[in-house]
Amino acid sequence: MIAIVDYDMGNIRSVEKAFEKIGARATVTRDKKILKDAGSLVLPGVGAFKECMRNLERYGLTDEIIRSVESGKPFLGICLGLQLLFEESEEDGPVKGLGIIKGTVVRFPSGIAENGNQLKIPHMGWNDIKKKKDSALLKDVPEGAFFYFVHSYYGSPSDNSITLTTTGYGVEFASSISMDNVHACQFHPEKSQDMGLKILKNFTEIH
Repeated sequence: MIAIVDYDMGNIRSVEKAFEKIGARATVTRDKKILKDAGSLVLPGVGAFKECMRNLERYGLTDEIIRSVESGKPFLGICLGLQLLFEESEEDGPVKGLGIIKGTVVRFPSGIAENGNQLKIPHMGWNDIKKKKDSALLKDVPEGAFFYFVHSYYGSPSDNSITLTTTGYGVEFASSISMDNVHACQFHPEKSQDMGLKILKNFTEIH
């Protein structure tokens, strides 16, 4: 069973529905026993980093997430759920994160441009990925596949070897990462149609 961590932030129900669509059994919960007994954990998120960390701490979920990762069970972070894995974020900060991944969450630079065109922040809409290494999470996902993004900040890992894919938006940033049993994507697979559902299906097959 997949446990989707419920901490009152963002698009949790749409993530649950996406798993249901691929035939996976998933439940939205903040019950620590259910989280502990689950076969895998998913941490989605939309909103502000500081508020998300505050909610995780308020519900006593930070230690349970870290224990789950340390146990070796498959873990998937989505959008802000990727950013929360880092040591800290610049957003309203610095603000301390979960510290599972070494590195910092940084804002897109002001005045970024591409092909002479000024780019808007947040980065919002469809963009493609460049694959940096093979991964079970990317099985049957082609180079250049498009996914849906909504974010003003992105994770900058200290160790680039954990970067699965990058995406360009004025700067080249890590759009998905993988480290042992921890997987995460800056894009929203639950909003990315067939390719996004493929990512979620691949995650359910990781043991």
